[in-house]
Amino acid sequence: MIPVINNLLSTNNKSTRMGFSDTGQTKILIVEDDNYMQLILRKFLGKSYEIEICPSALEALSFLQNGNIPDLVISDLNTPNLSGLDLITQLHSSDFFKSIPVIIVSGEDSSEVRVRCLNTGADDFIVKPFNPAELEARVRAILRRIGKNVQSL
Repeated sequence: MIPVINNLLSTNNKSTRMGFSDTGQTKILIVEDDNYMQLILRKFLGKSYEIEICPSALEALSFLQNGNIPDLVISDLNTPNLSGLDLITQLHSSDFFKSIPVIIVSGEDSSEVRVRCLNTGADDFIVKPFNPAELEARVRAILRRIGKNVQSL
């Protein structure tokens, strides 16, 4: 378990998720606390990928530590308890999780925030509101780079 979050997980681990299946389908973990954004992301990405959603970065770390390894993480920057930036830091501090690509989505559009996220280890950054087709194109581009089979549109 990642030591920095050990105490938080023991008090806040209320996940009832079943986890990813063994279908062989590309798996995406979405970390988003806004219900509307969850619906949008599930609607557009769920057609092509297996989607699991965690409402906080803390819950996402717990989900990962339970053996649910996605091919890609899409995380909001500002999630409860632990930010998307903190999530990237935690993932990269673990030999087991550091190779998982991360796309940050955020309503913050300053260049400074984008640069900080990318320098911390985000593979991409997209500003809300965004065109879901653009996000899906960015997902496909990252998956191609890591050698995952992606279906062309």
